Amino acid sequence: MVDIVRDALLAFARLHVLHHAAAEPIFGLGMMKELRRHGYVIGPGTLYPLLHRLEADGLLVSRTEVVGGKTRTYYESTAKGRKALRSIGPKIAELADELLSSPHAGATHPPRKRKRSG
Repeated sequence: MVDIVRDALLAFARLHVLHHAAAEPIFGLGMMKELRRHGYVIGPGTLYPLLHRLEADGLLVSRTEVVGGKTRTYYESTAKGRKALRSIGPKIAELADELLSSPHAGATHPPRKRKRSG
C-alpha cells in the first residue's frame, strides 16, 4: 500500500479510537471489531501500540478489570483527548467537504490540464 494511504488510514483509525473512547470505555478486541466494521483491518500488533501511544500522549487513560476470569484493559478518553477531538473536528469537516465536492473526487488519474483560451 502507498505510504500516504497507510499513514492516512492509521490516522483515521486513531481518530476512531479516540472518538469511541470519548463515548464509552473501549478495549482492544472490541475496538478491532469496531474498526473492522468501518473497513479497517488492524491487528493487535498495530492496535495495542496505537492505544499505548495515545495513552503516553495523555489522550487516553487505562484501567484493568477481571472479566470472565481474564484481565481486560479498558481505555477512556481524557479531557485532553476530548479537547483534541473538538479541535480536529472542524478541520476534518473542511477537508471532507473539499475532497467530496471536488470534480476530482474519486478520480483514478490526475486531472487533465485545461487549455487556455486566449
